Amino acid sequence: MSLQSELAPLVSAAIEAALGSELSGADPVLRPSQFSDIQVNAALGLAKRVGRAPRDIAAEIVGHLATDGTFEQVEISGPGFINLTLAGDWISNQVSAMAADDRLGVPRQDTQQVPIDYSAPNVAKEMHVGHLRTTVVGDALARTLEHLGHHVIRQNHIGDWGTPFGMLIEHLLEVGEDGEEARRLESDPNAFYQAARGRFESDEDFATRSRARVVSLQAGDEETLRLWDGLVELSKHYFNRIYGALGVTLTDADLAGESTYNDDLAAICAELEAAGIATVSDGALCVFLEGYSGRDGKPVPLIIRKSDGGYGYATTDLATVRHRVRALGADRILYVIGAPQALHLNMVWDTARLAGWLPQSVEVVHVQIGNVLGKDRKILRTRSGAPLRLMALLEEAVGAARAVIDEARPDLPEETRAAIAPQIGIGAVKYADLSVAHDSEYVFDLERMTALTGNTGPYLQYAAARVRSIFRTAGMAPGQARSQIVVSEPAERELALELIEFGEVVAHVGTALEPHRLCSHLFQVAQAFSAFYENCPVLQAADLHVRDSRLALCAVTLDVLVTGLGLLGIDSPEVM
Repeated sequence: MSLQSELAPLVSAAIEAALGSELSGADPVLRPSQFSDIQVNAALGLAKRVGRAPRDIAAEIVGHLATDGTFEQVEISGPGFINLTLAGDWISNQVSAMAADDRLGVPRQDTQQVPIDYSAPNVAKEMHVGHLRTTVVGDALARTLEHLGHHVIRQNHIGDWGTPFGMLIEHLLEVGEDGEEARRLESDPNAFYQAARGRFESDEDFATRSRARVVSLQAGDEETLRLWDGLVELSKHYFNRIYGALGVTLTDADLAGESTYNDDLAAICAELEAAGIATVSDGALCVFLEGYSGRDGKPVPLIIRKSDGGYGYATTDLATVRHRVRALGADRILYVIGAPQALHLNMVWDTARLAGWLPQSVEVVHVQIGNVLGKDRKILRTRSGAPLRLMALLEEAVGAARAVIDEARPDLPEETRAAIAPQIGIGAVKYADLSVAHDSEYVFDLERMTALTGNTGPYLQYAAARVRSIFRTAGMAPGQARSQIVVSEPAERELALELIEFGEVVAHVGTALEPHRLCSHLFQVAQAFSAFYENCPVLQAADLHVRDSRLALCAVTLDVLVTGLGLLGIDSPEVM
């Protein structure tokens, strides 16, 4: 349900009736307009096809528009624009139908198998601000696609294999598996990693043991694998603390780290070499693809086996593609990964297509993630220049939200303010991230993010809380407000028109993978509700029918705000 989906067939039918069956299915070119509810721009494009003036064509289309009460006013303006103003009864019926639909007009799309690769931290390393966007954007897309009816398979491709694990395992043995130092992997993994790195660089005996341990790990030595598994388990506790604070849906069951594919890597290389896709160059096994060359004009290789016999990211990434197609039955694969990885991913996918592992029927998409910047417009870091710890950032956001709520609502009980501060603070961070295009940079500014005004998460949360306040005052649950909605006042009309668009916006997010479109829509809904609240008394309405209609409109507004925020992974506090 949306203006475009409802009106497009009516306008298309009018075009065909006016200009002939050869124009059946012509795009009506519907656009928003400041002069009406929606504008039809088809006449300008059709003029060239039929050899007539656009205004004449517009007049023909208008003459064949159905007169079934959909439109209150139809006007032709300029060179041939058709401005459509919808009838109040039509708007009332649409938003009432939406209120009666438990999906609020959100369609169920044909189900696809959709693996989504997102978050991907490293074992024994701190999650930093660079992990924020891939985690938040990936989770919002996973929630939205599931709501649209798709089978989403979360793939948390953690870094849990490779040469650093030799020194990490040896350090674990030195400090004791059950010791306090080992427990730092759950709270301060960087400290553990740096201690291991320090020993590796300063103690040759330790370094020798570490290198031997890598060989044992790769050979599948049982005791080494047990120690490695302990490292991973401690890091999982740390990851889950972050995911719990962020309120994302990733679980241990979604872990699909580099180690998952270790046994496949030799076969990947052998198959590519046997097919003539990969060749040995300077001792390394490489794939040279057409269209990939450096500034010097020389081909850029995709190295799948290094000259020392080791494997790199390309080999593992090829194995993931093959697994996601063959084992997971993927129809569409999403990689929510930093923008700089575009070249690497495209080379991996092109190689996989050559090998027959990635059929043309399977869509692969790089959901490119831009940087988070500080107020100096440089990549957000600590004063020392290190990447900012994600947990520290989240704790700071909760603190900032608590300060805002303490100032705005000192009347709320202490326990209530303590409970909603994390909802507001984490919601503010996630909304700020999601409200800009995922491939764009944005400046991390907690003061702006946690503000109760403007295009912020707290503003939307406050709008939902204000609707709930109306129902508490009325002494009824929002679900009880299900009267027929009748819009007559301009503010009612504008709110209803915004609400009607919800289903189309959610569908667009699932197709175009643009969560910021949903953020923008929810902000417009919240603004329209604010104008409605100021101009249209609800509980003090002139008569009972108007009161019931407005309560029902409030209930739909609450459903849209809560559902929409939920798809973004943001909570809606009961009070603010």
